[in-house]
Order: sequence, then structure tokens, then C-alpha cells
Amino acid sequence: MTTPTAKQARITAVTSGKGGVGKTFVSANLAAACAQRGEKVLVLDADLGLANLDVVLNLVPKITLHHVFTGEHTLAEATLPAPGGFSVLLAGSGMVEYSRLTPEVRDKLIEVVETVKPLYDRVILDTGAGISDVVLYTVSLADEVLVVATPEPTSLTDAYATIKVLATTQGRRHIRLLANQAGRPGEGRGICKQLQLVVDRYVSPRLDAALQLEFMGEVPTDPSVRDAVLRRELLLEAFPGSAAAQAIVALAAKMA
Repeated sequence: MTTPTAKQARITAVTSGKGGVGKTFVSANLAAACAQRGEKVLVLDADLGLANLDVVLNLVPKITLHHVFTGEHTLAEATLPAPGGFSVLLAGSGMVEYSRLTPEVRDKLIEVVETVKPLYDRVILDTGAGISDVVLYTVSLADEVLVVATPEPTSLTDAYATIKVLATTQGRRHIRLLANQAGRPGEGRGICKQLQLVVDRYVSPRLDAALQLEFMGEVPTDPSVRDAVLRRELLLEAFPGSAAAQAIVALAAKMA
């Protein structure tokens, strides 16, 4: 991990233990909220095998990271402006050759991240879900990690597994947590406390220092989210006054 300087972007990995928790939704709308704050932001679709950031943003890319990895096009050619005032590097969906961490994928990923770091204030890595070698390597390139979880038991179990692996294999002692699809006020903070208790009991005793989870807020269950997704629009643009949009704006302020 590198320490960001005034000329380097803050690298934020947005990840989750399981799919379907709204990780890409959070990445895209967080980028828009950070852009509203005056940050120059790039979102890199690092879910190389099952990319869907293009769907969320209603973009049809002709040039993707695949073309950059193969040398057919440059990073500049693959970087697109997105709704919301930020830039994106999109991955081609269904690229089986990128579903495992080969030396080539490793080299190309770090090359891309190192190239874009001087060009932006923040780079958001929208990773795949789970603890595959590709996901873990992508997260290792980040200065900070935001784990997205929902109140569902399976999501919490997988979030714990992810947190445990990041602590034991990457030396992470500080991980941020966002609760998505919270059904009632305060549910997200309760989730964070619950996870922290389990971490304190089963993970921290085996580490050189205690692992601290930082609660970054909760995004409430909001019908506007579904409407925005179906319309393939950013929530912050389609329904900026919605409770979920305001939660993302608050998240961006806390991240800053």
C-alpha cells in the first residue's frame, strides 16, 4: 500500500463479501457525490469477470480495460466521462481470462492504477465480490477499504469473512463499513457493532494490533433506488432529494 501525496489520488476499494448488496450502485453514486464536492474522480470497474458498471451508468463502451490490457488502445482512449461529473474505466463483462490472478493480470492492474494516480484526487476501485485472488489483489492496491453489507445474515457472514481475510493477509487494521438497504434507522450501526464484537473475539486476538471497523453510515431501503437502477440513472441525478441519495452525500463528506 502506498501513502498518497498531494499529487496522488486517494485509492478507495469498494468491496463486499457477497454479490447483490449494491456495491456498484454505491461506487457510482459515491463517485458522483465526491465529484459534487469538487474532487476529480475516476471509477475503475475492477470486477473484471462480471462487470456491470456500464449498465448502472447506461454506457455502451467501445473501448474497455480489455483493450488496454491487450495493448490495442491506451488508457486515455478507454477513459470515458460518466453522468455525475466523474470518469470511468469500464471492464468487458464475461472475460473469463480475467477471472483469475495471472501474472499478466497482476501486472496490468498495478500498471493501470499507478498510471491514473497522478491524474485524479480519488480513484474508486469497484471490485468483484468475495475473496478470490483477483478481488484481494485489487483491494491490496487501495489506501482504504469500504466494505458494503446489508442486514441479511448471509451478507453479514460473508462481510465478516472478507474483513477477516483482509486483516490477516493484508495487515489491515482499519476497515470502513457501509450498511446498505437498512430497514430502520440505527440498523446499520447495530450491524457494525455486531461485526466488531465478533472481530474482537475471533480475529483481533491473533493480530499484532486490534482491528477497528469504522461505521460510515447507512443507506436506507428506498424505492427511489430501484427506480433509478431500472432507469439506468444515478440516484444522485434522478432523485437527489431521496433519503438514500442524501445518505450517499453524507458518506462522501465522511470519506473526505
